[in-house]
Amino acid sequence: MNILVSIERQVIESILDYAKACHPKEGILLLRGKTRKGKTIIEEVVIPPLSVRGSGFSNFPLNMLPIDFSIVGTMHSHPSGVLKPSTTDMNHFYGRVMVIVAYPYRSEQDIIVLDGEGNAINYEIT
Repeated sequence: MNILVSIERQVIESILDYAKACHPKEGILLLRGKTRKGKTIIEEVVIPPLSVRGSGFSNFPLNMLPIDFSIVGTMHSHPSGVLKPSTTDMNHFYGRVMVIVAYPYRSEQDIIVLDGEGNAINYEIT
């Protein structure tokens, strides 16, 4: 099995903590990292400027993002507990990967990493 995404342990913890803090609203974050030899390495999370969190949605204005080639994707939470992307999620896909974390936000078992087609990607935690 070829692992195409690597996420640092502190990023996993930040994602879980942020989702808990936003609950029962959806939270959204940008994922910062790099891509080397086809592998995406996620090293940091960033709160997007002017992001909005609500019941069943989260968003940010793309035109407000500074030019930052280290943004490799987005993360958002699903307070409903459903660990799969919606059509709206896929229509707003940004970057190389999308991470969804679902309630109860306890561990990496509550996280899925997706490609632009909505397919789950195997990932490792470093």
